[in-house]
Amino acid sequence: MRLATIHTTTGLAAVRVDGTDAVEIGASDVGSLLADPEWRARAESAAGRVHGTSALAYAPLVPRPEKIVCVGLNYRSHILEMGRELPEHPTLFAKYPSSLVGAHDDIVLPRASRRVDWEAELAVVIGAPARHVSEAEAPAAIAGCSVLNDVSVRDYQNRTLQWLQGKTFESSTPLGPELVTLDELPEARPDGAGLELLCEVDGEQVQKAVTSDLVFGPAALVSYMSDIFTLVPGDVIATGTPAGVGHARQPARYLEDGAVVVTRIEGVGECRNRCRAEDA
Repeated sequence: MRLATIHTTTGLAAVRVDGTDAVEIGASDVGSLLADPEWRARAESAAGRVHGTSALAYAPLVPRPEKIVCVGLNYRSHILEMGRELPEHPTLFAKYPSSLVGAHDDIVLPRASRRVDWEAELAVVIGAPARHVSEAEAPAAIAGCSVLNDVSVRDYQNRTLQWLQGKTFESSTPLGPELVTLDELPEARPDGAGLELLCEVDGEQVQKAVTSDLVFGPAALVSYMSDIFTLVPGDVIATGTPAGVGHARQPARYLEDGAVVVTRIEGVGECRNRCRAEDA
């Protein structure tokens, strides 16, 4: 099953995507839908207003998650690219909901920086409360996967050892277009592992990896985080980015006004976003 949050003439709506049709479910967005323990049955049986998918205006998949938990340095290739050793534990940081944009919205390049970088990532969305779950139990708490780009403002990120200030600029993080339940993934991946991930900037492929290169996979991350706090439905986990970021290039390369960033994950979907300089 595929779910999305879209803009309509009457506000936001959660929809089930069936081929060329998007059927309203009766919830304001995917996050509020997932808060219902019967969300799956409710989505499967929905028969609300129908929209053609060719004209959908996607909102951020989960517009107001309680938590957006991100993982740094989690692809072996990226860790080596940045000259670091493989970590013993996940590196966690956070974003705020104001950083999120839809799958086709503009990425706003902040006027405070000219060092804005791309980071294609697999997003995992929580579908059931999870506290102290094992890695084997973790997939049951995952509603599905989506596409995210952890657009990073590198000079702010590297001002201190704490990364948050470079990771949560407003209107910088595409999330969507759809939530794809785990049983819908290629070969029914148990937790979103083993999927091909790509990023293009202005038509040039800049990142390519398979999510099996993750040091800590989705189930391991859910288990680890659940020992720290309760994961709740609608929480978003950004699992990390592979090699190919602009900051690590020689010379470094950053996003510019008008650049088009495409973030694509096999069987999950694609975000296509134009970069727009923040108004003075």
